[in-house]
Amino acid sequence: MTQPQHLVIMGVASSGKTTIAQLLVERLGWVYAEADQFHPQANIDKMSAGTPLEDDDRWPWLRAIRTWLDEQDQAGRNTVITCSALKRVYRDILQGDDDDVFFVHLSGSPELIADRMSKRAGHFMPTSLLPSQFSTLEPLGEDEPGISVDISGTPAEITDEIVERLGLNA
Repeated sequence: MTQPQHLVIMGVASSGKTTIAQLLVERLGWVYAEADQFHPQANIDKMSAGTPLEDDDRWPWLRAIRTWLDEQDQAGRNTVITCSALKRVYRDILQGDDDDVFFVHLSGSPELIADRMSKRAGHFMPTSLLPSQFSTLEPLGEDEPGISVDISGTPAEITDEIVERLGLNA
């Protein structure tokens, strides 16, 4: 496998996307972004009120992320970005016409993730939206560039597995 240029760390809320992405960035020295920073305020307000986003809310957000990936690509930068990327159609937008995006799905049981989410502070996503995330989630297809990683281990173990499975130089 050739080394991916852009890693999208995906999964439902509280699956550990930010933690794992930051550990990967520390090891790899790549550029980092959090997909939440690309949400318009209207999306944040909607989620904060406990209302799940609809596809029409997500399209501009996903296109903004893809634009950022294109900018990083043009600058020759490798990136790690967090993004729920719950549906195949969302991942297709993030993938664009290039083969430079690789998805890492952080996968765990609803019980484990709900427990983690209940302990998280300072995020606009309420625990009440977790079931909608799981019902929306479409696991990676066999033809999609990506891997699924179980999140029951420690963050260091999960990061080690990703680096090893992708053959990343760290």
